Amino acid sequence: MSENKKYSYPNKLPIFRFFLDAEGVRRNPIPFHKKYFDKFGDSFSLKIGMSKHLILSRDNEIAQYILQKNQKNYYKSKFQSVYLSKYLGKGLLTLDGDLWLKQRRLIQPAFHKQKMNQLVENMNKTIISELDLLVEDKSIDLFPVMSQLAFNVVAKSLFELSISEEKLNRIKVIIEEVQNFLIKEIRLPHKAWWFSATGQVQKHLKLAEENNGIIREIIEERISSKKETNDLLNMLLETRYEDTGEGMSVKQLIDEIKVLFIAGHETTANALTFTLHLLGRNPEIQEKVFNEIIEIESTTENVAEQLQKMTYTNAVLNETMRLYPPAWITDRQNVEDDCIGTYYLKKGTLIGVSFYELHRNPKYWENPNEFIPERFLGEQKKRSMEYFYPFGAGPRMCIGAGFAIYEMCLTISHIVKKYSIKSVNLDIKLNPLITLKPVGVEVIFSKR
Repeated sequence: MSENKKYSYPNKLPIFRFFLDAEGVRRNPIPFHKKYFDKFGDSFSLKIGMSKHLILSRDNEIAQYILQKNQKNYYKSKFQSVYLSKYLGKGLLTLDGDLWLKQRRLIQPAFHKQKMNQLVENMNKTIISELDLLVEDKSIDLFPVMSQLAFNVVAKSLFELSISEEKLNRIKVIIEEVQNFLIKEIRLPHKAWWFSATGQVQKHLKLAEENNGIIREIIEERISSKKETNDLLNMLLETRYEDTGEGMSVKQLIDEIKVLFIAGHETTANALTFTLHLLGRNPEIQEKVFNEIIEIESTTENVAEQLQKMTYTNAVLNETMRLYPPAWITDRQNVEDDCIGTYYLKKGTLIGVSFYELHRNPKYWENPNEFIPERFLGEQKKRSMEYFYPFGAGPRMCIGAGFAIYEMCLTISHIVKKYSIKSVNLDIKLNPLITLKPVGVEVIFSKR
């Protein structure tokens, strides 16, 4: 039986059309994805060469199937497992199969709600300290401010007081440089020979190794000091594998810490920037957040208890992450041939799910491009959560989701309590890298 009869795929995007659009897709794929979805439907495919297929989808059934219902047959693509692991090592973000499961089971307890509550005081102090530096009554570029705040929250939650500002800033510079180069490698695979020949690959591998060295030094200092500190590093050092009773090796710890830095800082900075922009555009919603915070603070001074009561603030965050999901796209490859609905897919098919488009798909959302936090309150919330993937879904759902929500709620509550926010820009420019980055978002903070 010929391949064309055996396997069936969604409507095909002609390869010549893809090549005509390739440069635009490299710069910003989102407008092109929207155009293709409007033309071909909620899923479309692209045939590369004689037998390789790629699918892009904004269909909820496909997202649930590959991330939850049959997730064991869907591994991360080589974009994530090969390109990322070259610089990030073998951590939760890049591992698959039994090795991933072993690490997930090991690390999960460190992110249990009770453990997160232990970190809240330290997190709160860091946020207050960072916000003391906010410029008032002047238009500011918001993302760098939120990026610095989120980075310091992650760093001090990981290491508390075990790291100098100089080392901290060096880690930040390295992470940004390596990520920018990684995007080039992923989006321009035909230039791999050039990146290698000009020494760019080697340069960024050396930077990644320098980063490893800084983190290794911190870990070894902590181990030799035998000091117990209330931070994530201490929680990770205390974890033990079920089968051997041993802890993680220093190398494994370094890889996991790098993942926590990258996944824990940039996605949060993105979401905070988008949220504050939308609050600045919607003063009536901003006022509702302010009223909720004042009411909560009148009932309890316990920060962990306050966080549990921030229902409306949480709804604002969720609606922001619906419109601008920080992890805006994910991909998987099937290990074996498989059926998804009416499609019969050959093993090795690359399936991308655009959460950005799924979250704006009119099939699932009424007035999908409007900012309506009430979608995530009461009965409406149950329906909304069926089509909502801010932290992925299934067993590989982001392990630090609870940490991120705490951090974002605290940051928003402190800002809104103290300042009125006004957005300077009407529209947001996007730079879809590994995460969805806001560009040139300017706001004015004025004392209440």
